[in-house]
Amino acid sequence: MVTAGLAVVLVALGAGAFVVLKPRLSPDDFEGRGSGAVTVRIPAGASTEDIGVALARAGVVASARSFVNATQDRGATDRLRPGHYRLRKGMAAKAALDLLLTPAARVVTRVTVPEGMRASEVLQRLSAQTGIPLKDFQSVSADRLGLPPYAQGLEGFLFPATYEVEPGGTAVDVLSAMVSRFKAAARSLSLEERAARVHLTPLQAVTVASIAEAEGGTEEDFPKITRVIYNRLESGMPLQIDATVTYAQGRRTLKVTEGDTKVDSPYNTYARKGLPPGPISNPGEKALLAALEPAQGDWHWFVTTDPAHRITKFTNKESEFVRYREELNKNLGTR
Repeated sequence: MVTAGLAVVLVALGAGAFVVLKPRLSPDDFEGRGSGAVTVRIPAGASTEDIGVALARAGVVASARSFVNATQDRGATDRLRPGHYRLRKGMAAKAALDLLLTPAARVVTRVTVPEGMRASEVLQRLSAQTGIPLKDFQSVSADRLGLPPYAQGLEGFLFPATYEVEPGGTAVDVLSAMVSRFKAAARSLSLEERAARVHLTPLQAVTVASIAEAEGGTEEDFPKITRVIYNRLESGMPLQIDATVTYAQGRRTLKVTEGDTKVDSPYNTYARKGLPPGPISNPGEKALLAALEPAQGDWHWFVTTDPAHRITKFTNKESEFVRYREELNKNLGTR
């Protein structure tokens, strides 16, 4: 009787253990790759279990445990990333994992902002490529973006790069990411400390970089352009930068007339000595570095003589500068 009683107990315990362990050892799972379409959001910091629960609630997998097991078996726990993913309903857990590890399944809009764009141009591009209304970007208050304390506005601090915009992303989200990327680049370059070494404030360093970006034919020219700027500043000469004049006019052109150089604006470096009051474009890392590490040379003039081939010439002789301007006018068809 004792033996029979023990047997009954063991059977009962075994049955209980099976009930408890079955969901872990052999959880419910669908077969195949599923059908239809469903978008699932994985928040930042979500655990594998959290993701499994979200997938099960969306009908993607049969159980959270099946997904957890598939992820652990694959050793993919650290490869899952937050974001929105386009999946299918009724998927085998392994198939769902495959999709989550496939970049193409992620629902995201990628926006590339090239170097040298003005803030107004950047906002237009962001709106066109994200579908967020332009007025939303234009109405964002600068104090919501975490700008550096030396910034006077967005110009110069919308760092050129490729950005990912999640569904539901806002204008504040996008612009904050761009400012954060600028601040990361500034930290990497030690911009504030190194600006002082070339006798500039951080804002002035960004301004110089923005001029180099707007004027430069190639990245290799940037350090020479910044050297010209510093040489002219040290000599007490006006900078006479065409890009600052066209910025003041809100134009984009290489054809600058004598009349243009008389525009009444603090950005007119023909009429006013010194740097303009702020950046005239959004510079990339190479231009920022050039502002901090100018080339060595005695140049006081430069001209992009052949814009089509991005050829820029430098000189310390005014007579050569005049000849280079004539070469530019010839290539532009203005003579």
